[in-house]
Amino acid sequence: MGIIVTIIIGLLAGAVAKLLMPGRDPGGFIITTVLGIIGALVATYLGQAVGWYRAGEGAGFIGAVVGAIIVLVIYRMVVGRRTV
Repeated sequence: MGIIVTIIIGLLAGAVAKLLMPGRDPGGFIITTVLGIIGALVATYLGQAVGWYRAGEGAGFIGAVVGAIIVLVIYRMVVGRRTV
């Protein structure tokens, strides 16, 4: 059940990250929400590794938003360098 909650928080975090980081994203809103889910999962894993969260406890909304922003920045750097 924890992974489902993390995915839902990630969807919302991706939307907030998109609002906080305006600009043109390669991939659009769907990719941004998927990156939000990835950011929430990364924030959960890192938070558990550092000791902020207990095992089985997911990242909070703010942690998920920060994780989504980090993943979105990395995504923009990687995809932005490609030339078509």
